[in-house]
Amino acid sequence: MQRSISDQKPIVPFFYIVLYIIYSSIGSIYPFLPPLLSVLFVLFSRALNRGDSIAVLFISFCLLVFEANYGYLLFSSIIYFYIQHKFIMPKINQNFSCNFCIKISYVLFTYLGYFAFLTLVSNIFLLEAPELNYYIVYYIVIEFFIVSLL
Repeated sequence: MQRSISDQKPIVPFFYIVLYIIYSSIGSIYPFLPPLLSVLFVLFSRALNRGDSIAVLFISFCLLVFEANYGYLLFSSIIYFYIQHKFIMPKINQNFSCNFCIKISYVLFTYLGYFAFLTLVSNIFLLEAPELNYYIVYYIVIEFFIVSLL
């Protein structure tokens, strides 16, 4: 059975996952490469809005790779992204009409909110709190430019 040329969609996301795994592995060695957390949030949010469960599954796998590389709690980024998509971002979209303000809030809430969420969870379960280092500001600036292109 041959595959039609128009039926090539499932192959492309798999290729992006392989590229993200390679990038994330290199990014854990070189800290000047941002982890693309806010880019993953924008893609996660768009996939949830479209109802594309395959894309949500692929992005969730990328988030698990991110958590494994940086030593965060398992499924914490997926839970936070869903909470952010369902409760925080509708209020931001409702209150701001400026596209620039919405995109900067995506990046700020993704990074700073995620670390606040990790701190809250680590306090609840009496775990070691994650450290907020100076690279976060660099990641926020770089990923704002990337998210503004999406």
